[in-house]
Amino acid sequence: MTRKPFRAAFLAMLATLCALASAQSEYMSSPDGMIRSVTQQVLVQVKSDKEIQAGNLTRITQLVNEKILPYIDFTRTTRLVMGRYWASATPEQRAQVTEQFKLLLIHTYSGALAQVHDQEITYQPFRASPDDTDVVVRSSIINNGSAVELDYRLYKTPQGWRVYDINILGAWLIQVYKQQFADQIAQHGVDGLITFLTQRNQQLAAGG
Repeated sequence: MTRKPFRAAFLAMLATLCALASAQSEYMSSPDGMIRSVTQQVLVQVKSDKEIQAGNLTRITQLVNEKILPYIDFTRTTRLVMGRYWASATPEQRAQVTEQFKLLLIHTYSGALAQVHDQEITYQPFRASPDDTDVVVRSSIINNGSAVELDYRLYKTPQGWRVYDINILGAWLIQVYKQQFADQIAQHGVDGLITFLTQRNQQLAAGG
């Protein structure tokens, strides 16, 4: 191949790659597109990773950190779960609660990830105004003919859409944990909540 045709082919290849990257970026810029893309990536990796299927917490944590966490605002989730107690917590306490809450969710849902095999995901038509900054993407997981409701609440940030709440079978994550956190803080303070979450994570890590 002469230099000119080679250069033309190379430029064509770059143009194609840029177009693909642009299409993916545009797809990820919408809340439903982002959820579909991230979910597909996670499912593909789970189904091909035998260690994850065996419940290897290290591999599951790695998957969550690499594929899921970049699109979740755990700080916002934790702030909403703590409610009025967030304002009185120190920055260090907020960071500790957020980290332990993240670990708790990873431990709690690691079993579900390990059981992913031939499940399919369907999405309901996405309805939102172009000006909306807080939306819900609704989906269902089809497992052996039975549908499990799984919805995502997202808000728009300068960096793109971020998930901050999840609805499983009609129960939103924030509401599930809000009263539990409030009871712990009312009885033992924020430090008591941190201790409770830390001990619970240690129990779950030990298989308890």
